[in-house]
Amino acid sequence: MTKYLFLKLIVTLGLGLSFQKNLATKNHVSSYDSNTTITDTLDFDDGPYIFIYNDSLVKKTIIGGNVESKILKPETLKTEFIPESSIFKNVSKIAALSDIHGQYDLLISLLQNNKIIDKNLNWVFGDGHFVIVGDIFDRGSEVTEVLWFIYNLEQQALKNGGKVHYILGNHEYMVLQNDLRYINKKYWHTAKALQTNYNELFNNQTVLGRWLRSKPTIIKINDLLFVHGGISEDLIAQEFDLEFTNDIMRKSLQMDRRDLQWDSIYGNYFNGSGPIWYRGYFSENFKKADLNKLLRKLGVKHIVVGHTSQKQIKSLFKNKLLAVDSSIKLGVYGEVLLIENRKFYRGTLEGKKIRLN
Repeated sequence: MTKYLFLKLIVTLGLGLSFQKNLATKNHVSSYDSNTTITDTLDFDDGPYIFIYNDSLVKKTIIGGNVESKILKPETLKTEFIPESSIFKNVSKIAALSDIHGQYDLLISLLQNNKIIDKNLNWVFGDGHFVIVGDIFDRGSEVTEVLWFIYNLEQQALKNGGKVHYILGNHEYMVLQNDLRYINKKYWHTAKALQTNYNELFNNQTVLGRWLRSKPTIIKINDLLFVHGGISEDLIAQEFDLEFTNDIMRKSLQMDRRDLQWDSIYGNYFNGSGPIWYRGYFSENFKKADLNKLLRKLGVKHIVVGHTSQKQIKSLFKNKLLAVDSSIKLGVYGEVLLIENRKFYRGTLEGKKIRLN
C-alpha cells in the first residue's frame, strides 16, 4: 500500500514512475518512453534519476530491469537549490530521527504512527520542523524512494508553515565522494543499467545531486544543535562558526575524495573528530563537564546526534545529549525524537509517546 501511495506522490511531481515491485516484466515498454534499453541485469525497479542537459531534463527510470528514458520540460522540476540559513528560532515543535539507510517502509510507518504524515503520505505536522540527522544512503535497497519522498515532503511542509531539514551524514558524503563500500547490491545493477558510476547519479548535473549539495551538515533550532556525528572539542579548539562549517563541507563535495585527506583544512573535518564521523560522546571517558564545556562554546543547551546506533532514542546527561539513531537501518524497529513545549519524548514505532527525563 505504501508503494502505491508513493507512486501517486511521484506522479504529482510529474515524474510518473512506479516503485512497486514486480510491476513490470522484462520486456515491458512504457507508452511514454522516447527510448528503452533492455539490460542483462536482474528484474528490478529504480529511479527516477533526473539528468540536467543544458535547457532540458532527461528522466531515466528502471522498470523490470529495463531503462526507460523521457525528455521532460525544463519547468517540470526545480534545478537550482540555494543553501539557506542554518539557524532557526521560535520553533514550537520538532521531530528528529537519523540513519534511515534505505528503509522506506519502516520510515513511512514511523512517520504515520507519530502523526507527521497521514495515510496518504501528506504532511500533517503543521508548523513543526522535522529533522533527518543524516544517512539516508547505503545499506538498504530503497534509498531512491526515501530521497524522492523527502524531496516532496520538504515542499509540502513549506506550504503548511513547517520545515523539513535534511542534514548530510557520513554516508551522504561517502556516496557523493565515490566511496561506495556500503551501497546495496541493487545499486550496482542500477549503475550497470545506466552505464555510469553510482555516485555520478548524484553529481552536479542531476536534480537530486544539486539538491543534496545545498544541504547543511549542522543546524541550530532554538537551543538545540543537530549534527550527524557530533562536534568535538578538537574541532572547535580555536573557534567555531556554524555557517562557515556548512560552507566548507559543501565545498568539499566539489573535490576528489582522495585530495581531501591531504588538505589541512578539509582534513580537520573528515577525520574521526569531524562532524560526520565523531563518536566521542559515547566514550566512557566523556564526562558531564566535557559536555557542559562544549555546550557553552556552541551556545546551545542540547546536542542531537545520529551515527552511533542505539536500540531506541537515548537521552544522556538529562536531555543535554540526545542520540536519535534508533537502528532503523536493520529494518525491524525505529523511533523518532519528539520535542514539544521544551519536553522530550520517544515516539515509538507504534506511535506511543514516552517522556524522556
